[in-house]
Amino acid sequence: MKVTGAALPFLPLCRRLLPSRLTGLSLALLKATALEIAILAGHVLLYPSGIAQERRTPPTLPARDTAPLPTRTRPPVVLLHGFIDNRSVFVLLRRSLAQHGRHQIESLNYSPLTCDIRAAAELLGRHIEGICERTGSSQVDVVGHSLGGLIARYYVQCLGGDLRVRTLVTLGTPHSGTRVVPLANAHPIVRQMRPGSPVLEELSRPAPGCRTHFVSFWSDLDHLMDPLETACIDHPDLLAQNVRVSGIGHLALPVHPAVAAGIRQALDTARPGTEATPQADGLTVA
Repeated sequence: MKVTGAALPFLPLCRRLLPSRLTGLSLALLKATALEIAILAGHVLLYPSGIAQERRTPPTLPARDTAPLPTRTRPPVVLLHGFIDNRSVFVLLRRSLAQHGRHQIESLNYSPLTCDIRAAAELLGRHIEGICERTGSSQVDVVGHSLGGLIARYYVQCLGGDLRVRTLVTLGTPHSGTRVVPLANAHPIVRQMRPGSPVLEELSRPAPGCRTHFVSFWSDLDHLMDPLETACIDHPDLLAQNVRVSGIGHLALPVHPAVAAGIRQALDTARPGTEATPQADGLTVA
């Protein structure tokens, strides 16, 4: 998937001032970094609004002029945030999903003090069971950003969650572990995201018959993935699709409208047992 960051008014001037050797990849990195800073600033403002768990409300009925798709194609969507974050990161993605017919969307907050991916996966499982009980749906779709994708994958692979999760979309998730920021190892859950950790070894084990369809979005400018390809799913037993995103960073993945379009298409077309391919303007599927 190829997307570009938002246009910035000072970039034409930068092109004139920067030497030619800084064009190309370096300029793309500059644009992505500027976009990341802008998104971070906006997220800091929104963060307090997402601290509390969201209220459980009845599903919103679709607008009269919206052509409904068959109910079986639209299970509830569960959004799961990343490390030291909360549900406010999904404000724009949630709006995009709702505008395109997804009327059962719920976010799960897990504590920033959570120290074990396994415990967070068990919490996710209880949350999903509650959603299925309230909505009458037998399955859900899950979108997880960063650590959230790893928690959801553990639930699917190791806790029998493939019975409940039809499609799992991950955004910038370190499926094979990331080596970035070694000082962060002080936190136990960061150590679980390192290459070779016991949790990642569990996820590398055989998973025959796994019913969930995985779609992993990874960015070539994701500063939190080291190596970049760690955000790809590489497992012989999983039905997985890796979608490459160009020109944006880690924080932009749950925010950028082109990525949102790719997520919507992945959720609307993916079926367990099929080779569904997300399609959108400029997509490059890896």
